[in-house]
Amino acid sequence: MKKILVTGSNGQLGRAVNAMYAGNTNIEIMNTDVAELDITNTHATMELIKEVKPYAIINCAAHTGVDACETDADNAYKINAIGPRNLSIAATNVGAKMVHISTDYVFPGNGIKPYTEFDATGPQGMYGKTKLAGEDFVKEFAKDYFIIRTAWLYGDGNNFVKTMLRLAETNDTIKVVGDQFGTPTSTSELAKIIDTLIWTDNYGLFHGTCEGSCSWADFAKEIFRLAGKSTVVHAITTAEYPTPAVRPAYSVMDNYMLKLTTDYVAADWKDAIAHYVRML
Repeated sequence: MKKILVTGSNGQLGRAVNAMYAGNTNIEIMNTDVAELDITNTHATMELIKEVKPYAIINCAAHTGVDACETDADNAYKINAIGPRNLSIAATNVGAKMVHISTDYVFPGNGIKPYTEFDATGPQGMYGKTKLAGEDFVKEFAKDYFIIRTAWLYGDGNNFVKTMLRLAETNDTIKVVGDQFGTPTSTSELAKIIDTLIWTDNYGLFHGTCEGSCSWADFAKEIFRLAGKSTVVHAITTAEYPTPAVRPAYSVMDNYMLKLTTDYVAADWKDAIAHYVRML
């Protein structure tokens, strides 16, 4: 039986990983969230992983508050950089594979075509900077690792889809940013990408999103259409909806390495959101 240690197990991706492996008698999942394991605590992380000796560690833990990271940089670096460093060192010590989840925010967000794993990074905000530092630590300290960058995640938990549906209950019209483009990605689809890689020696950096792209406003329109809501979406500009952290105008990613090295093709974002809405 293979032991897989999941950090951030109460989050959307952690739940998706658990759902994917539920009932699999060949896999034992050890779930940890901050109450069970503070990945920023070097000693505690080393001791627990030394005790468990997992086949793989899937790091779903992160400080994902993009705006909060701007004023909470120390904590963001601890969770998004020091945490992955600790896990990577511990993974190498026990011979475990390291799966680390990163983000589209490592790019400058001013592209005109989908970013591949070979494109230069250039994060504009503290969230992206701390996540890129985490990537660098994984590369430095983990022997066998998969870094998977993803974007616009939704699953079992609080997310954009549920926010839109909640707002639709009390609003006939809603304003949504229409000049930021990315790829809505289902956590169940990302979990499948993790599963595609984790049993292999196909190590390295990967992008892991659904296929296709849209704006946030287009995403909201599709959610309402699928849910049978009559709420009208008015697309606004980023300038009309200022936030403490800079959002990337264009952060569409190409799963280029997956296509080059595996047979797996992720679902189109429209197919994935249709399945998700049906299951709500």
